[in-house]
Amino acid sequence: MSPSIPAIVKIILFFSTWIVVWLPVAIVLAIALKWHPPQPLGNKKLPLLASLYLIVPFILWATTWIEGTSFTDWGWDWQPATLISSLLGLTLAVVSLAILFGVQLTAGWIELQSSTVQTEIGETIINPAAAILKPSTLLTLLLAVWISATEELIFRGCLQNLLQQDYSILTAGAIASFIFAIAHLIWAAKETLPQLPGLWLMGMVLTLARIADNGSLGLAIGLHAGWIWGITTVDTEGAIKPTQNVPEWITGIAAKPLAGAAGILLLLATAAVVLLIKN
Repeated sequence: MSPSIPAIVKIILFFSTWIVVWLPVAIVLAIALKWHPPQPLGNKKLPLLASLYLIVPFILWATTWIEGTSFTDWGWDWQPATLISSLLGLTLAVVSLAILFGVQLTAGWIELQSSTVQTEIGETIINPAAAILKPSTLLTLLLAVWISATEELIFRGCLQNLLQQDYSILTAGAIASFIFAIAHLIWAAKETLPQLPGLWLMGMVLTLARIADNGSLGLAIGLHAGWIWGITTVDTEGAIKPTQNVPEWITGIAAKPLAGAAGILLLLATAAVVLLIKN
């Protein structure tokens, strides 16, 4: 596109094209799944999300062709260093969540939900970790990696670079993070609203991760995947619940860590660690 076209206009065209291409697929899927607004998505969210994200590589490729750029310019490459950064980010994310939940457990703000496990001799034992440490969590991890890689290429890659044509790197990151947060309203507006500040800050931490990783998306993808994996697993399995010993805004409104002060502190602490390990 012409450099004279504002970056915001380019981004509007990007998302408009994406939605127009996806809409016929979404309509067919919705009919097949027997879903229509305003019904809650429930387990129908994943097929719709998958169809949306399967289309985006073609939209991104078209954008690189129009802009005369490449995925590598956006921070996406297949170098060993990128994989190492991704593993580092994944580890950091999981450790940060373990610390977050560990501190809250110790303080009595949350408690573990018990799950029963049958032993070989028929004995029933209570194992709180059984809800998390099960084979299905591997599938959740794979989905988390796919979703995070796609979203990082879009928001911290494509959008970040487009916005930097008109704005400073941090201003571009703030705008991309705002769009990142608002985009989550599509799937569950009511439960996402309290998380908007946390989602925006998460986007800024991931922007910082790309900057600290010398422009590569590896660290950001790993962090994003680890947070999705950990939070989704805990949430899906119902592994923890608030004790009501402190206000909900501390642990997270509706048990969503990004909607609470503890989750915000987690993101700020992660940002500090990212700066330390990469400098």
